[in-house]
Amino acid sequence: MEDLIWIIPALPLAGFVLLVAFGRRLGETRAGWLATVMVAASFVASIALFLSVRSDGGEHHVLHQTLFEWMPSGGFQVSFGFLADPLSVTMCLFVTGVAALIHLYSIAYMHGDPNFSKFFLYMNLFVFSMLMLVLGDNLLVTFLGWEGVGACSYFLIAFWFTSDANASAGKKAFVTNRIGDCGYLLAMFLAFSALGTIQYTAINANAHTLSTSTATAIAGLLFIGAVGKSAQLPLSIWLPDAMAGPTPVSALIHAATMVTAGVFLMVRMNPVLLASSSWLPMTIAIIGALTALLAATVAIAQNDIKKVLAYSTVSQLGYMFMAVGAGAYTAAIFHMITHAFFKANLFLGAGSVIHGVDDEQDMRRMGALRKLMPITAATFIVGWLAIAGIFPFAGFFSKDEILLAEWAHGGNTVWKAIWAVGLITAVLTAFYMSRQVFMVFFGKAHWDGPIDDKAPALAAEREAKGITGGHGVGPNEAIHPHESPWLMTVPLIVLAVFSLLGGFLNAPFSDRLKTLEHWLEPVVETSELHVTSAPGVKWTLALIALAGAIIGIAFAYSVYFRDRKASVADKIERPILANAWYYDWSISRFMGGPGRRSFDGIAWFDKNVIDGAVNGVGSLVRGTGREIRTAQTGFVRSYALALALGAVVIAGLLLSKAVW
Repeated sequence: MEDLIWIIPALPLAGFVLLVAFGRRLGETRAGWLATVMVAASFVASIALFLSVRSDGGEHHVLHQTLFEWMPSGGFQVSFGFLADPLSVTMCLFVTGVAALIHLYSIAYMHGDPNFSKFFLYMNLFVFSMLMLVLGDNLLVTFLGWEGVGACSYFLIAFWFTSDANASAGKKAFVTNRIGDCGYLLAMFLAFSALGTIQYTAINANAHTLSTSTATAIAGLLFIGAVGKSAQLPLSIWLPDAMAGPTPVSALIHAATMVTAGVFLMVRMNPVLLASSSWLPMTIAIIGALTALLAATVAIAQNDIKKVLAYSTVSQLGYMFMAVGAGAYTAAIFHMITHAFFKANLFLGAGSVIHGVDDEQDMRRMGALRKLMPITAATFIVGWLAIAGIFPFAGFFSKDEILLAEWAHGGNTVWKAIWAVGLITAVLTAFYMSRQVFMVFFGKAHWDGPIDDKAPALAAEREAKGITGGHGVGPNEAIHPHESPWLMTVPLIVLAVFSLLGGFLNAPFSDRLKTLEHWLEPVVETSELHVTSAPGVKWTLALIALAGAIIGIAFAYSVYFRDRKASVADKIERPILANAWYYDWSISRFMGGPGRRSFDGIAWFDKNVIDGAVNGVGSLVRGTGREIRTAQTGFVRSYALALALGAVVIAGLLLSKAVW
């Protein structure tokens, strides 16, 4: 299998090429099935790679394949190769597995779209780029995939670009990620300058030889890249708007591909992070905690069914960075995997709801859908309980691992504060996800007519946000809910099963059940935090987290279960939260106001002062040359006359000097 690692990314790439060439000729259904089969085949190849690495990869379960020398230039040698170890294989398994289900779902969801084949073309390219990112054996190959997922996110978020809101969301994602990419590039240059290589195995093996300042600089710059790609503060503004694209795109970005890249990169480079100054891991954990908390507070006031989930993703990514900062790398990957299951389940469930209620996304126009959409409701409820952290669903185990790591990190009060923020965020998560479930599937039906006096306000809000119903549904028109077809419900059922059972990948009940921890040990063994807390402490912390989740659910039940109690809900859903603390608004106002004028001023200075000075020197030299050139006639007699006159002048000067 070592010589066949390339097949895993090659299959979705082949799907992309075939769809470019024959997509429209294949027709709608066949184009979708082609793309789905290619990703599913990549998943099968990933399973084969997993079995091969486990049996043939030696003590550290590592296989390596070099396809060719990419950049041989003196001392700078870069191979185009793939690294198959427990981390990259784990990523391949859940990326291709979840992506295959999303592709299958999309065949029905995108039915009737005039750009059906183009959508699947982009989706296959997206999966290929993500696989290049995780399989690359050096920073440059990873960067190829890193930029690939960035470009594909732009194509897919802005897929329905005729809407200004969608086009702006795509541009925001693209530009914001370029800021993080600067950090990635600088880290790559610095790593080569310090170690003479950008190969992961060589960098990690020699990380202990780096000075603390150099290791801190490399890890810190990589974290800047991770902040952009995984939407952490202050570069978190692009991800909530990424839900502007088709819902399967939201599921792919938020659950299985792009946003997990930053967490993957930090875990991949964990020996460098270990060699860095102690303040950097703590900073990573603090930024993760703040991102998790702020995004959770925003989610409680959102009314768009997808926007709730979008802010939830930002919050859950914050948990993963809390784990990275604490050195709990296995917990970070564990939560990444369980999050892929339940977040894909929730986003696709939201898409099923949107499909069933004639493209409506405002939860205030839903309610009582559980009887009309029983499969969607049941699977969505499983995802809700998983993300809320209810035992024995997957999120309970992975989130508990992260909170335990923060508590057990040491006696430093900062880490206890990070644990407290994580616990508060868990309570808020249970609350806002319960709010969503109760508003959508329980209570009174608000889809069978106008919403009383709120209809005009809803219409204005939808118009301002660029939200339009695909079938022309307005705020005063009735909706006719219906269950989704089997192509959409089957992926929901599969993801719901994994959302329920996924936590047992690393169950804490005994050492033998910690499958993921033992599997990832060769990658993180030198840097992993080893929790030594007594069993009583672990159980107490787990019960506290579970109690917090129950409190959050109970409070949401009291406010939203039968119907939204406006007197209480309005106090919770404050405008400042609905507008995301005005952070995005402030940046947009700055960029459109003082920022735009500053950029225009810089452009004027560059054009008139910098370019003016350069062009002025050129003009001076050109003009001087033009004047001097007139003395060059090309006639020998003129030059002889000039020489004679010069000789006379010199002779005169010499005679005058002799006389005086």
